[in-house]
Amino acid sequence: MSLSTRQKQILEYLQHAHGVLSSDLLSHRFEVSVQTIRKDMNDLSDKGMVRRVHGGITLPSPNDNLSFTNRELINLSAKQKIAQRVVTELEEGTSIFLGIGTTPKYVAQALLDHPGLTVVTNNINAALILSRNPNIAIYLAGGAVRPSDEDTVGETTTRFYRQFNIKVGIFGVGGFNSKGQLLDFTPEESNLTRAIIEQSQQCWLVADKTKFGRYAPVVSGELSEMHKLFADEATHEFTTLCYTHQVELVVA
Repeated sequence: MSLSTRQKQILEYLQHAHGVLSSDLLSHRFEVSVQTIRKDMNDLSDKGMVRRVHGGITLPSPNDNLSFTNRELINLSAKQKIAQRVVTELEEGTSIFLGIGTTPKYVAQALLDHPGLTVVTNNINAALILSRNPNIAIYLAGGAVRPSDEDTVGETTTRFYRQFNIKVGIFGVGGFNSKGQLLDFTPEESNLTRAIIEQSQQCWLVADKTKFGRYAPVVSGELSEMHKLFADEATHEFTTLCYTHQVELVVA
């Protein structure tokens, strides 16, 4: 999927707007014609990245699990900042799980210059990216490939994870709620999350602010099981939850 620079900026603006953006407002902000903005909006809508409403656009329902390609462009700068912050805390020679999702992919990109790691992952994108660094040993879990998520899942994948004793598990989730429950969209995702939690000496959750309050039907764990939460902002919700569950909040 290819987006123009302006379309990426529209998505970033929409993330921070928390509502509907009109074609007139976007035309003024980006100093282009309404017709040009409408073309951008239609293109983003066709790709499933925004929802068209009367006179403008809004984000898709927070309950929808978009494809990997769509998700990786939403809140892009926040995910990249989180990834850079994670990498600064990883010591040379350590071992990590790198879970599914878009933020772990950006962690992989940020690790390209790392002096040495062992990485266990089912994230196909992350494995391909890290294969360019000869100092990183990569173990890619087999299993059923999900084309829309570009990863592997299933009993074979989970069993592969459970072979390892890893120092730091790094992963995202579909969402988490005010009770501190970590949520995923499928039992297969949840099983992998549980395997990472149980086979890691430390668990680092990576989550931008859009993950708070986002519904997903399967409970995978509790925030209290995490050692660190890496986030893009110290929102009131993040700060309160981390204090309540005794988790270190690390802001990118």
